[in-house]
Amino acid sequence: MLWWRLACRAACLAALLVVAGCEQKKETDEGSRGASGKASGTGGTGNGSSGGSSSNRRYHRLQHGQCTYTFILPEGDGNGGTSCRETKAGTQYNANALQRDAPPPEPDFPSQKIQQLEHIMENYTQWLQKIENYIKESMKAEMAQLQQSAVHNHTAAMLEMGTNLLSQTAEQTRKLTDVETQVLNQTSRLEIQLLENSLSTNKLEKQLIVQTNEISKLHDKNGFLEVKMQEMEARHQEELEVLREEKSSLQALVARQSGVILELESQLGRATGNSTALQRQQQDLMDTVHSLLSLCSKDGVVPNSTKQADEEKKFRDCADLYESGIRKNGVYTINISPQETKKVYCNMESAGGGWTVIQHREDGSVDFQKTWKEYKMGFGSVSAEHWLGNEFVYMLTSQRQYILRVELTDWDGHQAFSQYDRFAIGSEKNNYRLSLKSHSGTAGRQSSLVIHGADFSTKDVDNDNCNCKCALMLTGGWWFDACGPSNLNGMYYTQGQHVGKLNGIKWHYFKGPSYSLRATSMMIRPLDFS
Repeated sequence: MLWWRLACRAACLAALLVVAGCEQKKETDEGSRGASGKASGTGGTGNGSSGGSSSNRRYHRLQHGQCTYTFILPEGDGNGGTSCRETKAGTQYNANALQRDAPPPEPDFPSQKIQQLEHIMENYTQWLQKIENYIKESMKAEMAQLQQSAVHNHTAAMLEMGTNLLSQTAEQTRKLTDVETQVLNQTSRLEIQLLENSLSTNKLEKQLIVQTNEISKLHDKNGFLEVKMQEMEARHQEELEVLREEKSSLQALVARQSGVILELESQLGRATGNSTALQRQQQDLMDTVHSLLSLCSKDGVVPNSTKQADEEKKFRDCADLYESGIRKNGVYTINISPQETKKVYCNMESAGGGWTVIQHREDGSVDFQKTWKEYKMGFGSVSAEHWLGNEFVYMLTSQRQYILRVELTDWDGHQAFSQYDRFAIGSEKNNYRLSLKSHSGTAGRQSSLVIHGADFSTKDVDNDNCNCKCALMLTGGWWFDACGPSNLNGMYYTQGQHVGKLNGIKWHYFKGPSYSLRATSMMIRPLDFS
C-alpha cells in the first residue's frame, strides 16, 4: 500500500514538471512572436486576443492501478504552431510507458523540439529512478519492520485464535463428553428398563398362562357344577313331589287324627267323669279300709294289701320302684308330690335300671312342634313317643340330685349314649334353665348339650341367644342357646330322607349337624342310686 502511494506521488510530480516545461516553452514562443509582430507593425490586436486565450486550459486524466494522473494541457499559438499538449503527448508516447494511451505524435513536429523533449524526459526518468531508489532504500528498513510487526501481529493473532480454538475445542469436547455420558446413562437406564419390562412381560405372560389354565379349570368345574346343580334340582324336584305327597298324606292323617282326638277328648271327658265317680268310690273304700284297719288294729291283725297301698304312696320315681323289687319295663304311677301322682315310663334294663323316661322318639307319630304350655305340662303317650313335661321334671330334680342319660339310635342300628352326672332344670320363672356337669359316653367326645346352661325355647316363646329364632327355624322345643349342636325334639324324618336335614333330630358329635336320628330316649335317675 505504501509503495503504491509513493509511486503515485512521483508520477504526479513528473507530470507537473512536464506541464511547467510546456508553459516555459510557450512563453518563449509567444515572446518571439510578439517581437516579430512589432517589427511588422501588423496583427498586434489579433495576437493579443490569442494571447488572452492562453488561460483556457484543458485537463487529461489517466487511471493506472490505484493511481489517477491529471495532466494540465495548454492551448496552441496559431494554426501552424505545435501545441505543448501534442509535444508532451509525443514525448510520453516515446519515452514513458505510463503515457502509452496518449495519441501518437504527428509527423510534422520539428526534430529539434522532439530531441529537446526526449532529453528532458530522460532527465526526468533518471531523476524519478533516483527518487525511486531513494524511496526503496529509505523504506527498506521500515518495510522490514512493518513485515516483522505484521508477522508478529499475525502470529499473536494466530496464537490467540489457536488458543481460542483449543479452548472452544476443549469446551466442545467436554460438552460432547457430558452429552455422551448422559446418552450412555440414559441408554443404560433404557436398557435396564427394557430388561425389567421384558422380565415383567415374561412374568405377566406366565401369570396369564396360569390364569388361563385356572380359568379353563374353573370353566370345566363350572360345567361340572352346573351338571351337578341340574341333577340336584331334578332330585329336589323329585323330593319336593315326594314331600307334597307326604304332606297330602299327613294332612289326611291329621284330619283323621283330629277326628280321633275329638273322639278321645269326648272319651276323656267321659273318663274324667267316671274317674271322679271312681275317686269318690275310692274315697269311700279308703274310709272303709281305715275303719277296718282301726278295727283290725284292736285285734292285732294288719292285711298285706294295706302295707302295699302304703308303699305305693312312697314311690317318688322309677328308682324307688326298682328298689321295691320291680324289674320290668313299663308304665308306673309315681307320687311327684303328696297330693299329685304322675304316670311315667320306667326303663328297668338299661345301665342298671331305675330310669325315669322324660323324652322318647321312635316313629314320628307325635308332632313335637308344640307351644310353651304344652311343653310345660307334657304331651304324647308315656308308653310311646312323649315329652313328660318341664314342670314335672323341675319338681323331680328339685327334690333330689339326678343324673341324665341320653340314648341314641341311627338308621343303621348303631346305638350310643351320653351321660351327665348332674342334671336339673330351673322353674318356669327361670325359663326351665338347663344345668349339667361331667359329660361322658360314646356319642361324641364333646357334649352336644350346652354345659354352661341355656334357657328353654319354643315356637311361641323365644329365649335363645340368636336373632334367628331357633325354635321356628329348627322346629321343636329345646335348650337351643345359639341354636346349638343338638335338638332331640326336631322334625322326624323317615329313612332315606334323614340326611341333609338341619331341622331334624340331631346330636352333632354323634352323626353330624344334618343327620336326623331314628330313635332317642332321655332318662333320669337319682345320683345316689345303687
